[in-house]
Amino acid sequence: MQINWTISCLAFLIFISSCKPSDSENVIELNPKMHTFSNYDKVTTKHLDWDVNVDFKHKNIAGIATWTFENKSKSKYIIFDTYDLTIKKIKVNGKDVQYFQTPMIDDYGSGLSIPITEKDTIVSIEYNTGQKATALQWLSATQTAGKVLPYLFTQCESIHARSLLPCQDVPANRITYHAVVGVPNGMMAVMSAKNPTMKNPDGIYEFDMEIPVPTYLIALAVGDIEYKAIDNRSGVYTEPSMLAKATAELSDIPAMMKAAEELGGPYRWGNYDVLVAPPSFPIGGMENPRLTFATPTIIAGDKSLVSLIAHEMAHSWSGNLVTNATWDDLWLNEGFTTYFERRIMEKITDKSYVDMQWELGYQDMQSDLTTMGMDSADTRLKVNLNKRHPGDGFSNIPYEKGAVFIRLLEETIGRKQFDIWLNNYFNKFAFKPTTTEDCLKFMDEELFKGDTALKNNIQVNRWVYEPGLPDNCPRSNPTRFIEVDKNRTNFEQQTAARNLITKNWTTHEWLQFLRKLPHPLTADKMKDLDETFHFTVSTNSEIADEWYKLCIASNYEVAFPAMEQFLTNVGRKKFLEPLYGEMIKTEKGKSMAKAIFEKAKPNYHPQTAEKIEKMLK
Repeated sequence: MQINWTISCLAFLIFISSCKPSDSENVIELNPKMHTFSNYDKVTTKHLDWDVNVDFKHKNIAGIATWTFENKSKSKYIIFDTYDLTIKKIKVNGKDVQYFQTPMIDDYGSGLSIPITEKDTIVSIEYNTGQKATALQWLSATQTAGKVLPYLFTQCESIHARSLLPCQDVPANRITYHAVVGVPNGMMAVMSAKNPTMKNPDGIYEFDMEIPVPTYLIALAVGDIEYKAIDNRSGVYTEPSMLAKATAELSDIPAMMKAAEELGGPYRWGNYDVLVAPPSFPIGGMENPRLTFATPTIIAGDKSLVSLIAHEMAHSWSGNLVTNATWDDLWLNEGFTTYFERRIMEKITDKSYVDMQWELGYQDMQSDLTTMGMDSADTRLKVNLNKRHPGDGFSNIPYEKGAVFIRLLEETIGRKQFDIWLNNYFNKFAFKPTTTEDCLKFMDEELFKGDTALKNNIQVNRWVYEPGLPDNCPRSNPTRFIEVDKNRTNFEQQTAARNLITKNWTTHEWLQFLRKLPHPLTADKMKDLDETFHFTVSTNSEIADEWYKLCIASNYEVAFPAMEQFLTNVGRKKFLEPLYGEMIKTEKGKSMAKAIFEKAKPNYHPQTAEKIEKMLK
């Protein structure tokens, strides 16, 4: 990445030195720490009026982004981030102006510089999105559940909003927005805003987000979408054929919200709804305000995977309310949220259930620590993404290491006192860009209250600023896994699969069982397990993914056709990356992986396809 960065920047600087405007203030440089071309710290966008049409035939979004801004520094230019956007016309306070757009840098796009005066407050940019837009996934009708209408959804985290619209694409800046979106007849549009609950026959939808949010939380979905309420402030959007099943699966949302408010304080965003997206959605869920986007792989039929919704709901406090100021501080979003999620699940289930989640999360973290290396700088909570794409910071480290650090604080200080501090933290930093240092200072003042010995005993600095895992990491020993491990040991020795005691096992028990089996497993034992529990045709995506990894390691070819179908239909990176990663360990497997990828690629989100493509080279 460092080599590519250097070459790109050199070409970029040569280009702008020859053709940029002569004004010294209009030097457009990529800020490598904040990953933006924009001068958001000098001229700050405050509100967006977005008037666009969604064109499925040409696969683009076209219209006008009108920004209201503040120019406290009296700058002569406002600079935006763009990625593969075609700029058609720009007006400042209603008057046409000339503008300058830099050449494109891989992963980061282009800077768009617009001249302004001290008195100007509004800039309107007429544009359309490009075919390389990394935030957009266009699905044909055949790629949807209903097979009748096409579908579009966006995924803007971390710095992909710039491929949806020209913006100052940094988490440190928050904006409000009003949108008017035109879509084909018969479709519904929904956004991370106040949403319709019925289709509009004229295909025009209006949205308001009056609470300031960072640009990565702007979201749009368009398709054959219907809505069903769960209670007076929550409900489910999805394709009609999935609506009843999804609503039943997510019926615990009100109970989750009650538990969340007891811990975090009042929910400040109005409604909390969930959009269950098509299978190609690239991640588990995205915490878009008021409307979580979620993968359909959580719809297992038994509510065993709905903790993901608790996670996205928790982001309404840690992430959406209190937001990492930079992507170096991602653990403030994800670590706090993973901890918060488990507190919600503990309230609506019980401690034995959540202990299993903690242990599986610990295993996931250990897997990444092993892969990265205990000395890797990326195993710190506060990472350094200078001159690196923010996506490099996403792993189990900010999620799970962050969560167990917060759990350590709770267990050391005491839950009652910690919960008071946590609530005060959310209030103190609400709607403010927050750094790791802001958080640690607030800990010193309000949690440790100047007790240096207590802070040192917890090893706060080591947890946050040093690689690896400190020796005081809390770990659960789930009582329910003790029985799982006994059954697994019996199976490995002589017990037939049909004689295992597995009644009432949840997804988590099955994951523990499959993860701890020998890799590879003998052919006769693989056959015994499959004939007894039908893992190859499991409709539970978590169990299926774990089983297919074991099948690859054990060369259990009976499962390969089903695995190929799974990899073709499901676009969630959490499942794809481990399976492709397991296949490429051998030449035979790598050949199979490449063949599957060629078939499956059209179903993958652009961000997912790019990641898998790099793995297969």
